[in-house]
Amino acid sequence: MKNKILLAEDDQNLGFVIKDLLQGEGYKVEWVKDGNAALKSFVNGSFDLCVLDVMMPKKDGYSLAEDIRKSDKKTPIIFLTAKGMKEDVIKGFKAGGDDYITKPFNTEEFKLRVMAMLKRTKGEEKLEELKQNYTVGKYKFDHKNLTLQFEKEEPMNLTAKEADIMQIFCHHIGEVVTREDILKRVWGDDDYFIGRSMDVFISRLRKYLKDDERLQIVNIHGVGFKMLLEK
Repeated sequence: MKNKILLAEDDQNLGFVIKDLLQGEGYKVEWVKDGNAALKSFVNGSFDLCVLDVMMPKKDGYSLAEDIRKSDKKTPIIFLTAKGMKEDVIKGFKAGGDDYITKPFNTEEFKLRVMAMLKRTKGEEKLEELKQNYTVGKYKFDHKNLTLQFEKEEPMNLTAKEADIMQIFCHHIGEVVTREDILKRVWGDDDYFIGRSMDVFISRLRKYLKDDERLQIVNIHGVGFKMLLEK
């Protein structure tokens, strides 16, 4: 069964090129040219991946992603952006994006990013085998409901990828987890460019866990990461 991709791109020439490129790889593509039309298509359809331009008429890509995430936490989102500033990248991840590609882009890199993102479902199937609820230090983590709670404070909502990475760390407290293992289990691929995205997610998890000084995620140089819980 072919993977179905929602493409939201208002540039006629670029949209045609991307649609042709994706169809050439065997994907089914629904191409729309503004944010409102994209949201309508998403609500009425079923997609395996969304490729969203950031700058679009009627509704920009960030707002579109936020609206999608209100009802769907899992479908991966790739942003297409002409902006390369760190602030724009972070804004994209906060809006619910899983990856970003800066225009103009290399077509081979684009195809690999899409392929890797679609493989993530295989990684999620493996994660389902792990348990769903954990108590780590002063935190309670609910993977199924995507929440992380510090003591008796209000639970904070996590993105699907933040929750998947947190689940791996909780299952392996005190153990080294390689970068490749996280990438393959969460994204389905250990591609270098996806690794850059993973680092952003892990940085955010560190901020979420800062209220318990005994708990930290440390880098193991050249290998990966380890979640430590001091007694």
